[in-house]
Amino acid sequence: MAQILRFPKSNWPLRRADALSHLIAAVSCHRHAQEDVYWLKENAELLNVLECTAQAAGTGGAAGRRDLAGIDPAALATLRAFYAGADRHLCFFRQYYRFVLSICMDLEDLGLVDTELGEAGHIGTGYIHAGPLSSTGRGEALAQWVMQQDLPSHEVSDLQRAEARRLVARRGLVLDFPGLDQRLHAFADNSAQFAVPNRKAAYELTHIVFYLSDYGRRASELSPAAVQSLTHVGLLAFLDQDADLLSEVCVSLRYCGETPSAIWEDWLTRHHQGFALLEADKAAAPPLSRDDYHMYVVSSWHQAHCAGSCFDERIPKGALRFQRPAQQGVLHQLSQAVFQVGAQAGDWQALRAQISARLSESTYEVLCAAERSSAGFETFFEAFARRGIAGGSVARVKNA
Repeated sequence: MAQILRFPKSNWPLRRADALSHLIAAVSCHRHAQEDVYWLKENAELLNVLECTAQAAGTGGAAGRRDLAGIDPAALATLRAFYAGADRHLCFFRQYYRFVLSICMDLEDLGLVDTELGEAGHIGTGYIHAGPLSSTGRGEALAQWVMQQDLPSHEVSDLQRAEARRLVARRGLVLDFPGLDQRLHAFADNSAQFAVPNRKAAYELTHIVFYLSDYGRRASELSPAAVQSLTHVGLLAFLDQDADLLSEVCVSLRYCGETPSAIWEDWLTRHHQGFALLEADKAAAPPLSRDDYHMYVVSSWHQAHCAGSCFDERIPKGALRFQRPAQQGVLHQLSQAVFQVGAQAGDWQALRAQISARLSESTYEVLCAAERSSAGFETFFEAFARRGIAGGSVARVKNA
């Protein structure tokens, strides 16, 4: 008689709805308190990815929400409670209004909250008075209050203004910042600057694409120069083996109607498969605010574009830490080698052998893969090398 083998239930594959239930509960209940900005940031990131991928799957309709219907109501309890009290949270933590609006609007658009919640409270009691909530839900009333309080005028960054404009536009409201689009495009078009390692500028570039394209819902109208800027940032991220930034670059290129390098995307897939989701009571430091949660979420977002879905892996129940696989990039060694070559550096073909000789075998392989990944590598390297010296001549120092 054949023997029947029974495997422990903990090893069975999870339905995607179960995996999402565990992930949502871990992020909303087990990592940070709601009064901590990290709670707002992490939940906004997760919901934004879920909303964007649902939109891509079903153009915002029921088809895009099918795999969210089975999420455990208990996993959503904290988010639903936040949504119900978001008027007070926004009024008190108004400096984080973009996070609050994003969370509430994504919950509504994903169909994860009941938008028929009656009337908002009154500002005199610490709550926002916005009259009866529309059928759209609390998000519209909150967006109206944000505009009445003129909170976006306090932004000092064009990127934050673009995000605020995009958020209120989700509920049919209009923010006018004269010259904003022209400044964003001018920033994105400066391709040579994006061949120089600068993480802040690199992330601002990808987010400009997100906001101008409304996360792929409309044409971004980026110029060929801006696409080259994205390619330069992608090369820097690949050389650094930075899956977080490279994922954003590849998603941005897709939103621009471009096809990212197959070498980049194959590496991202392998890297994503190496993530470990650890039960927090079994995981060591670092603190939750410094684990690899953001990289995991953005990497999953990119996988949704490549594989058609994300968050399909087994996700443990309870508190989680997110741990990326170990990777070693070549960017630091390459920068050192180029600097040591001197002020005349810039011609990749002329310097290739000299620079490669300074690298280990493993980092040399990453450099070769980067070179193969883009037909524009030589143009990138010319700007990356920063040939010359400040002022155009060598400063002479006289002896005292």
